[in-house]
Amino acid sequence: MGEPTEIQQAGAGRADTAHGGSGARPASSGRLPDGATLAAQSRTAALRNRIREQRRSPARPRIWFELALIGISYWIYSIVRNAVPEQASTAQQHARWIWDFEQSVGIAVERSVNHGVDSVGWLITGMNYYYATLHFVITIGVLVWLYRRHPGRYVAARTVLFVTTAIALVGFYFFPLAPPRLMTDGGFIDTVKTHGTWGSMASGPAAHVSNQYAAMPSMHIGWSMWCGLAIFFLAERTWVRALGLLYPVATLTVIVSTANHFWMDAVGGELCLLVGFLSARWLYHSWVYKLPQVPAREAAEEPITVPEQWSEPAVSTARR
Repeated sequence: MGEPTEIQQAGAGRADTAHGGSGARPASSGRLPDGATLAAQSRTAALRNRIREQRRSPARPRIWFELALIGISYWIYSIVRNAVPEQASTAQQHARWIWDFEQSVGIAVERSVNHGVDSVGWLITGMNYYYATLHFVITIGVLVWLYRRHPGRYVAARTVLFVTTAIALVGFYFFPLAPPRLMTDGGFIDTVKTHGTWGSMASGPAAHVSNQYAAMPSMHIGWSMWCGLAIFFLAERTWVRALGLLYPVATLTVIVSTANHFWMDAVGGELCLLVGFLSARWLYHSWVYKLPQVPAREAAEEPITVPEQWSEPAVSTARR
């Protein structure tokens, strides 16, 4: 008597499984990736993790790379800024718009400040030199300080500065603006010409190599506020932090007193800086000054120090 059909089929299935026959079924119907696919997935995952770590704790770049990047970036910035068509008539029209707007809201005090400070010779002379030099000197100084003392925040802070400046170039191109001292019938005083100093790339012999109508937005304000905030949030001494806050205030006073900018140019510079900070916040998942002071990689490489007596060989107390 033969076995029931069900039993025969079960026995045949077990036999096929034991002999590696076609009756065996994998535990999962999905196709397992081969070695090449696994390797690709591993490389992708490693790259993804590296990017994530870099965004959370950006590494300090090589000094030669950073110097080259800053030099090339400023060279491109100068070329683009000075290559913008000056469009004198349009720039004069925009200046009149801004001046009329400020008068309508009661904040058009630039001319009074300009004439008042111009009457104090030593003060306006100092402001001319301030305008010409500190804009670059302090910005470079803060960059060097961040690179050396706050390497974990340097890349993000530099990104803020680069984005701010890139947006400013767009403003220079699409909104040419005559500064107050160049306004037709504006009644402002060009303090550089009046006092025979050098304090403006758009006055005197340098005027032919600089775009005289790249006034909106004011990068004197954008860069000085960037410097001031970095010093205020990261400096250790209270008086240094106070100087950080005073620096953009002093810069605002200078650009108005020398008739190089309107109030509204300063507002434009601050808006560009705000976009720069928001861009860095999106890119690094944190506000610039909340990033770790030292990159995670550099912190892991720091040697562990122990008390000197721990390194001395132990002396047996049993030996006399």
